[in-house]
Amino acid sequence: MESLMIVGADKLGSIPDKLEELGFRHIEHLSGRKVRMIHKGIPESIDLVLVLTDFINHNTAKKVTERAKMRSIPICYAKRYWCSIYQSLTHCPKVCHDCSICI
Repeated sequence: MESLMIVGADKLGSIPDKLEELGFRHIEHLSGRKVRMIHKGIPESIDLVLVLTDFINHNTAKKVTERAKMRSIPICYAKRYWCSIYQSLTHCPKVCHDCSICI
């Protein structure tokens, strides 16, 4: 997986740099403050969606989840701190292929 869309949080700080270290080459970010932002849809190039749950309202999270499922795009949920993001991405069945938890 090379492309990731992050939904939630106004600023990501060093998170994109750490995601690049994991192999994500294309990272898009939507703050998720306005539901209409997600009405544009998930770009075709996106392989995975990451929702930062502590910075997004329930309606936006629901819309993102629906759109990802319609296109069979894996979706992971995490809080906006690196440990939570890393754990979510490494335990997501579509991302981690050699993890015993995902089997």
